Amino acid sequence: MLSYVVSQRTREIGIRMALGAQRRDVIAGVLRQGLVLVGSGLALGIALSLGVTRILSSLLIGVTPNDLVAYAVAGGVLVFLALLSCYVPAYRAARLEPVLALRRDG
Repeated sequence: MLSYVVSQRTREIGIRMALGAQRRDVIAGVLRQGLVLVGSGLALGIALSLGVTRILSSLLIGVTPNDLVAYAVAGGVLVFLALLSCYVPAYRAARLEPVLALRRDG
């Protein structure tokens, strides 16, 4: 989904690069956008899972309903995978040639 959003912002990214934005700034902007989505989803998921654990506590084997380590490991894995999947469109956006991006039909 982030790849689609980046492709829709090609002209904007081209303009930013034409005005002097560095590649690292473009990558940081795209990663920031992706991490905001991941962070909000992670916060919502943790809140919902804390509410549902009381109902599903009989299905959890070897894990207490509010096991902080399990939440931390699951959250860490999700953030790592999200960073990895956000980096590909960010890198692609940073390689754009400003002139080609501005000429492209939007």
